[in-house]
Amino acid sequence: MESKKSNKAFNAEDVYSVAGGHLLHDLHTSFLAPLLPEIIQKLSLSLTSAGALTTLVRIPAILNPLLGYISDKTSARYFVIFAPALTSTFMSLLGLAPSPWVLAVLLLLAGFSSALFHAPSPALIGISSKKRVGFGMSLYMAGGGLGRTLGPLLVVWAVGIWGLEGTYRLMLIGWAASLILFIQLKKIDIHPQKASSFSIDLQKFKSFFLPLSIILVLRNFLLASISTYLPTYLRQNGSPLWIAGASLSALEISGVIGALLLGSLSDVIGRKKILIPAMLISSVTLFGFLNTSGWKMIPFLIMLGMSSKSTGTIFLALVQDQFKIHRATGNGIYMLLSFLTNAGMLLLIGIIGDAFGLKFAYYIAIITSLCTMPALLLLPENEVKSDAKTST
Repeated sequence: MESKKSNKAFNAEDVYSVAGGHLLHDLHTSFLAPLLPEIIQKLSLSLTSAGALTTLVRIPAILNPLLGYISDKTSARYFVIFAPALTSTFMSLLGLAPSPWVLAVLLLLAGFSSALFHAPSPALIGISSKKRVGFGMSLYMAGGGLGRTLGPLLVVWAVGIWGLEGTYRLMLIGWAASLILFIQLKKIDIHPQKASSFSIDLQKFKSFFLPLSIILVLRNFLLASISTYLPTYLRQNGSPLWIAGASLSALEISGVIGALLLGSLSDVIGRKKILIPAMLISSVTLFGFLNTSGWKMIPFLIMLGMSSKSTGTIFLALVQDQFKIHRATGNGIYMLLSFLTNAGMLLLIGIIGDAFGLKFAYYIAIITSLCTMPALLLLPENEVKSDAKTST
């Protein structure tokens, strides 16, 4: 796929349109975690059952490579346009689910619509950003982070006003978002990729994604534990619902700041030189968070968000660095690995949390985060480092 304005060094209009779409889409995907304590109580779920249901959102990620390949061959902007409307509908109906089975169906459908959005959109960012892929991807991830920051606040406010069953009204935001995206993204002219030989990138897929898979398994234990179970952990330790929801927002807004800073910096000094200290800081700050209380947790929570949430930006930029022809296919494989490893970790954390408590699971997350270091050294460095200095 190519953008009509591909002659520009950095197509700001295209980048900001897709990043804005990411914000409006992920606003709704963030509803589940703050609602989870109330849904667990309403449907009498165990942590293991809640974790198993939550993984259903990730199952459609198995389609990401296929959706990415289709995106490389055809114009797939309508995936991005209509996904917010679909996702918002399914996520806004979670409070009305009368049984775990209905909840499971809604989460599965939401996962499918999310895959429709996330498979092609980073490739559009990669094409439009040119030499500044880290910066463009940081804007994209910042958009998603802002959506996930506002989402918990929005849905907790909605529960306070309308009750758990009244959150269906929030789907109107997603439908309005799709209308806006239709107006904005129809200006992007996307053509099939001319160089279509899949064998060109096949060997690179193997050598790149093997160490990355190891990293994602170890990293996502920590990321899943703080992204999904943080409100539940705080509620179990006596915090009210609004504080539990606000903690997620603080984590996400910190991730937005971290993505903007570290994504741009990785264009200049290199991806691995950002990833290695970020993973180290994540482990240290999570330990500090677990061993403090009250307002003293806030600095650790902010540093945890900046270091852990920003790493996804660097990984996305690395994928775009390595695969110039099959950008969306490479991104689809990355999203598949990321979502599935996250889903597996969610289930494992739920099992450990039921058996030994969530705090014990968090200590395991600290160890797994530190174990990513050897695999990080096997990743290739980005090839745009010197060019980025002159283009910023």
